[in-house]
Amino acid sequence: MDRERAKREVPMPSELHPVVEENKQKLIQRAKEKGIPIVITDGFRSIEEQNKLYEKGRTTEGDIVTTVKGGDSYHNYGLAIDFALLNSEGNAVWDTMRDSNGNHRSDWMEVVSIAKMLGFTWGGDWEFKDYPHLQMDFGLSMRDLKNGERPPERR
Repeated sequence: MDRERAKREVPMPSELHPVVEENKQKLIQRAKEKGIPIVITDGFRSIEEQNKLYEKGRTTEGDIVTTVKGGDSYHNYGLAIDFALLNSEGNAVWDTMRDSNGNHRSDWMEVVSIAKMLGFTWGGDWEFKDYPHLQMDFGLSMRDLKNGERPPERR
């Protein structure tokens, strides 16, 4: 595709991309097989939802949870998910050192390793750390997405 062309008017996605959805399900299953129950805490996010999150800690109460406004997140294009571990009571925990399966490895990093094998990139590798964040960009930059490019439905 010619990435320098003018912006195309295409509808914004309204759900996770099919490949991201498929790999999200594989991630949950493969983590479970290793004795690590996880929950997906966020997936597709509308521009309005993204803007509300952006306002946290800025114009509304709470801690800052994101550095990007609506339209600038891979969540807005159905290409990102966030995860957490589940404890024995079924509550989400974000303890990156937890070793609930007793194999002397961080459950968090085991999940990240599975995710990377499935083709996700991890927000923990970024300068601004976003440890729960996993995304599949299909080689598309945020500029590409804003200009109307979309990944194919299948790889």
